Amino acid sequence: KKAVTLVGAMKLLEPCQLKPDSTETERILTVLDETITKLEMTRLIPRIIGSLERFARMLGPEITGSLLEHQKLSNEVQHLLGSPGEEEIKRAREQCLKCSLRHILRLFLANPLLCQGLKYEVQMRRSPADVFIKAFVEFRDFTLEKILTSSAEEEEKIKFMEEVSLRVEQNKETIMALQAELAAAIQTRKEEVDKKDKMIEDLKTTMENLAKNCKADIQHMQQEGKKQQKEKVKASHDRCARLQEDIQHMRAQFTALVLEHRASELVLRKRKCRVEVEIENWIQKYDTDMAEKQATYEEIHAVYTEEKAQLAQLMEKHTLLLQEYSQIEEEHRMLKQKEEEKLQEEAKRNHAATCIQAFWKGYLARIFFKAKMKKAKGKGKGKGAKK
Repeated sequence: KKAVTLVGAMKLLEPCQLKPDSTETERILTVLDETITKLEMTRLIPRIIGSLERFARMLGPEITGSLLEHQKLSNEVQHLLGSPGEEEIKRAREQCLKCSLRHILRLFLANPLLCQGLKYEVQMRRSPADVFIKAFVEFRDFTLEKILTSSAEEEEKIKFMEEVSLRVEQNKETIMALQAELAAAIQTRKEEVDKKDKMIEDLKTTMENLAKNCKADIQHMQQEGKKQQKEKVKASHDRCARLQEDIQHMRAQFTALVLEHRASELVLRKRKCRVEVEIENWIQKYDTDMAEKQATYEEIHAVYTEEKAQLAQLMEKHTLLLQEYSQIEEEHRMLKQKEEEKLQEEAKRNHAATCIQAFWKGYLARIFFKAKMKKAKGKGKGKGAKK
């Protein structure tokens, strides 16, 4: 099923044969190509007029005179635009300027070799006209592609590209969701571990403080007992016994507190072990889930990489076909140019043959007329001699 899908995608993205298949298409392309040529020549005309002395020999007297007339009309129109009023005169001169421009373009288009030579000779800077010409060329290519592409193929291409875009967006959203879930799980686990560590530290601090307090109390009581023993050596045995009972009582309390805290520590240790086991289970579950999601992500990424490579191959094939089309167009142009040169040469030969024939006929007529005149003079002299 994947192979069938890939073959269908390749057929969809494969460019059509860029050859006009009807007279209407050829006419449309011819009109667009002529318009592009006219735009390029219109862009060159101001530069040619600015250096008319340089290009006069190449242009010839007819085109040079037309350019001079066009420059005069342009100056007049600029002068009229700068002055208020005289709208009818302005419109008339603008119409004359347009007609002059059309006439100049016809003269240029009648001589394609001159157009090509001027494109190489005239150096132009970048201008907004270049952007417009480039956009018009792109419009010509787009029109050709639209003409040669059927509506069914275009709909299939659009549908396929939308499916690919949708799949890429879904993969991106899935990856982002998985990354967000991973970050949230890591943050939660870190917060739980920090909380447990802080609780353990607090319990350790409390136990240490209790032990220190008990030791301080025992030391204080022993010091008081020694001091009282030194001060009151002759105290009664009852008081000593009472003090001994107090000491034993305090020791019993200390022992009870120690036992109580040990039991509390044991309970906390069990709870800690239980929490650690629970954390370990959660970690294992998290690792299992992430492994499954990672496998899914790798499968999706492999499919995406494969489709991307196929798209790159198709784009390379499209580029090669465009290059072949450009070469074919260049060959057609060269053949057309050679045919035009051949026709021009044949026209020159016909004109030369016509001139030679006319000269020869005139020459024969003059010889015949001279012979007739000599014959007439000879007859006149014979009559005079007889008389």
